[in-house]
Amino acid sequence: MKCAKLKDFRQAAYNHLGRAHDVTFELTDAILLTRNAYSLADLSLSPVFRRKWPSIYEALQDSRPQRQKLMQLYIKQVPTQERLLLVGDHTAWSRPDAVTLQERTIEHSSVTVGGNKPITVGHGYSTIAWIPEDSGSWALPLRHERSFQLGKSNTEGNLATTTSV
Repeated sequence: MKCAKLKDFRQAAYNHLGRAHDVTFELTDAILLTRNAYSLADLSLSPVFRRKWPSIYEALQDSRPQRQKLMQLYIKQVPTQERLLLVGDHTAWSRPDAVTLQERTIEHSSVTVGGNKPITVGHGYSTIAWIPEDSGSWALPLRHERSFQLGKSNTEGNLATTTSV
């Protein structure tokens, strides 16, 4: 029963990956099964990734996953008979020296900059995840996105990300 449900889930996810779905699906498996990957090339060494490492870059460039359909598929996996626990996180990716990087914003940071300010310049990313167990150490990320959107203030971008979930 569980094996059939897993196969159905994987097939549905595969169908929603868009172009380059074969390599994208193998890359997903490699991410799930590789304990420590420090680069995309490390993922290409996974036994489940049967292609050469340049295909990772092509897949990431060509893949156009159907995000809403994937989100609906993920939400179907969440049990409805128990209380749902969702958590959120915001992480700053500090890029203070990347002056040509577009859409950099001022982000809160645990590492202080000059003047002892807890801020950095870079991109902010927001994550919402489902915690499936009362005890345990894992979470299922439902959405992970840059929280700033082109043409909107950071507050509007965060609101758009939050309300789309």
